[in-house]
Amino acid sequence: MGVSQKWFRILRGRFIRSSNKDIILPRTSICTNECEEAILRNEDFSFPTQTPTPVSAITKEDVAAIKIQAFFRGHLARRAYKALKGLVKVQALVRGVWVRKQSRIAMQCMHALVRLQVRVRSRQLLGSFDKKSTIN
Repeated sequence: MGVSQKWFRILRGRFIRSSNKDIILPRTSICTNECEEAILRNEDFSFPTQTPTPVSAITKEDVAAIKIQAFFRGHLARRAYKALKGLVKVQALVRGVWVRKQSRIAMQCMHALVRLQVRVRSRQLLGSFDKKSTIN
């Protein structure tokens, strides 16, 4: 239970420290200035939409909700990443065991082939000695 509430404590600590300051949302956009100005003037020619909320109408509660959502999504992303890392480790462990087993089987087959080759060569050599001794 302590682990599930840790993200909320971190969030609460950061929010309480920043509550005395005026919160200003960072303005990030990939649009050009003309596009941003058209959006601010509500000039969208492609399709009719609802009027956007003016930046001045965003309250501190909205900003707090956005921060809480961002922190919670970050928490979920970190937890999913840890789970994925654990899964990758388990997968590597299983694959390692499988590869070691496969290499052990391959080495046993190679050893059997080498023994067979030694027998065949020894029979060939013994057969050639027998032929030479009968010829002389």
